[in-house]
Amino acid sequence: MRVVADDDRGLLLWHPAGSDFARIVDTDGNTQHELTIDRMREPRLTVLTWTGYDILVLMPPGAAHSVWWFFRDGDFAGWYVNLETPYVRRPDGVDTNDHLLDIVVTPQRRWEWKDDDELEARTGHPLYLDRATATAVRAEADRVVTLIEAGAFPFDGTHTDFRPEPDWPTCGWRRRERRRWVSGCRSGPRRG
Repeated sequence: MRVVADDDRGLLLWHPAGSDFARIVDTDGNTQHELTIDRMREPRLTVLTWTGYDILVLMPPGAAHSVWWFFRDGDFAGWYVNLETPYVRRPDGVDTNDHLLDIVVTPQRRWEWKDDDELEARTGHPLYLDRATATAVRAEADRVVTLIEAGAFPFDGTHTDFRPEPDWPTCGWRRRERRRWVSGCRSGPRRG
């Protein structure tokens, strides 16, 4: 991902279609959406290519969510809210953990829950969320819904006309060490 801004509103990142992203996938092709990590057979961090939408991601400081602007062919297609732990900075990036629940929002600010069944099913699992954390996730989601319905920042039209610089390269992953993946942007043609 490319850092677009890093200010009091948060860390703003650009991730175009065609860029790499990493996901845990097991030998049967399952992700953590299909199975809990303890039921996956030989899970591995796998580098895949992001497809479908270009995304602009805002990670507000201290917030237990991020907001994604989706663009298709340069046109704003809606928002996506990912409920997650507040990000923690590292020298080479940020860390956050997904809290399963998401909100999908149309450009007209109509919204719906995504993966609420997954949140409910995983609550109480020792590798996921306890009941108190799940309650806090729902409270954060309700707070964001209030912003959506009010058309308040970041759902006020901010960044819906975003356009990346035409010379920005796609971003990819490379192995720096045996078990360590590092993200970076590259110029020039994409290599397989």
